[in-house]
Parts: sequence; structure tokens; C-alpha cells
Amino acid sequence: MLQPLPYCGSPPDPGELLHRFNLDPRLMAALLLLSVAHIAWLARPGTRRYAAMGWTVTAFALMSPLCALSVALFSARIAQHMLLILVGAPLVALALPSPRGESPRLPWIYAGVFFVLLWFWHMPAPYDATFASTPVYWAMHISLFASAVLLWRELLQHRVDGTVEALAIGAVTSMQMGLLGAVLALASHPLFSWHLTTTAAWHLTTLQDQQLGGTIMWVPGVALFLWAAMRSVSRLVVSPRKATRA
Repeated sequence: MLQPLPYCGSPPDPGELLHRFNLDPRLMAALLLLSVAHIAWLARPGTRRYAAMGWTVTAFALMSPLCALSVALFSARIAQHMLLILVGAPLVALALPSPRGESPRLPWIYAGVFFVLLWFWHMPAPYDATFASTPVYWAMHISLFASAVLLWRELLQHRVDGTVEALAIGAVTSMQMGLLGAVLALASHPLFSWHLTTTAAWHLTTLQDQQLGGTIMWVPGVALFLWAAMRSVSRLVVSPRKATRA
């Protein structure tokens, strides 16, 4: 029985990569509708810019040749995920209303959901399943992106009196993402059977590709959460000054 092609097609050779854009009309229509609806719903020009940038990054991650490359290389799939959850999601989150009057448990729930989904989709069986089923592929991307947007909204738009909680959530999330990246980068053997035969054309062994992917998750993730923490602390310092001047 022939195995179905992954959503992004067969693993590309280096010479054909730049021609392998994902021009799925359903995806293009969905992204266009979401981005237009989001931007039209916003009142302030500043937040509209964030929304436009966030959805542009999201479209690039899903429609550029990175989609095809992620079939060949685990490191490319990780780069795609990092673009979505560390660039696209924070920008979209900045263009959402600030959380007000929500249960104090919600930020921790969002962080917990993101933690579970991040580890689940980077375990061997679920990860390999995304290449055999288009619905599973989209379940991975949608769940990771949506949970990241909710998490980043709490980290970037929290109230000043919620700074300590935001710092704690950011630290825990950074540590768990760094730990997963370290597990992948320091593994002594390949964990994902799909890539056993897809990396040679890119002059990488399967283990080297996996280690590169783990490093891509490890380093940028920690750096961005550190930036978010510094931003929260700066808001905490500036707020009393504003109150004093008033």
C-alpha cells in the first residue's frame, strides 16, 4: 500500500526548493479572511500594524518553501514552529485586547496547555503522524499557534500588578522549551523515523539534523522569553513614575 504524500509534498532536493511554495487555495483563503477580519476589528493603527506583521509571518511560515523543506529536515520543521510561536504568535497577541477581569488561573492554564502541546507534537509518534495525515498536520499547527497566541497575550499584555506572575510563567515556559530543545540537541540517536531517509540530500545525517533542530528551539526560545521578562520589568519601573507625575 502506497503511503500518502505529506501535506507539503515530497522531500525537496536543494535545486528545486525555491520553486516549492505552498499555494493551497484553502490555506490562502483562510489566512486572508483571518487577517482581514482581525485588522478590520482593531481600532488603533498601532495594533493593526502588529496584526498585519503577525499574519504576514504566519503566512510565510506556512506558505514559503519552508513548508516543503520541513518534510526533508527536522531542523526546518523546528524553524517553522519557532517562526509561528515565537514571532507570529507574539505579534498577533499584541494586536488582541488586553486580558481584563479573567480568572487568575487562566494564565497558568494557557502555559500548561502550551507545555503539553509543545512536548506532545515533538514526541516521535505524533510528530511522524503529521506526515501521514493532513488533518493531523493541521491539528499540530493550529493547536500550537493558538496556544502560543493565548500565552503571549498574557506575557505581553498583563496588568502591572500581574508582573510577578507573568515573570514566573515566562520563566517556567522558557525552561521547559529549553529543556525540550536540549533533549533533542543532546540525543545520542535519531528519534524520528520519518527523517531517516530524507536528510542525505542536504549533506546532514539524521542525528545532525535533529541536533540542529534542538538548538534552534533551545537558543531563540530562551532569548525571546528573556526579552519579554525585561519588557515586563521595565513596565513595572515606568508605571510608578507615571503615577508620581500624575
